[in-house]
Amino acid sequence: MANSQLDIVAEWERQKEQKMVEDFRQAQQFAQNSKQKLSGLENYRLDYLRQVQQKAKQGIGSLTFGQHHQFIGKLDKACEMQVQALNKALVVADQRRAQWLQQQRKRKAVEMLLNKQQIAKQKREDRQEQMMLDEMSLQKYLRK
Repeated sequence: MANSQLDIVAEWERQKEQKMVEDFRQAQQFAQNSKQKLSGLENYRLDYLRQVQQKAKQGIGSLTFGQHHQFIGKLDKACEMQVQALNKALVVADQRRAQWLQQQRKRKAVEMLLNKQQIAKQKREDRQEQMMLDEMSLQKYLRK
C-alpha cells in the first residue's frame, strides 16, 4: 500500500516537473521575443537616424527637424521600455529555471526513495527464497 502511495507521489512530482519545464520554456521564449523586439526597435531607430541625416544634408526646415527629433525621442523611450521588459523577462526566466531545478531535485529524491524501497523489497524476497531453498535442502538431507 505504501509503495503504491509513493508511486502516486512520484508520478505527481514528475507531472509538476513537466509543467515547470514548460513554464521555463515559455519564459525563455518570451525573453527571446523581447530581445528580438528590442533589436528590431534599435535597428529601426538607427535606420531612421540615417534617413534624417540624409534629409538634413539635403536641407530640411527647423519644424521638420524638430518633428524628426521628437520622433527619435519617442523611439528612444520605446527602446528603454523594451529594455525594461527584456530585463523583467530574463528575471522571470531565471526564476522559472530555479523553480524547475528545485522541482527536479524533489522528483529525484522521491524516485531515489522509491528505488531504495524496491531494492529493500527485492532483498527481502531473495532472503525468503534462500530460506525456503535452505529448508528444502535440509528436509531432503534429513529424508536420506
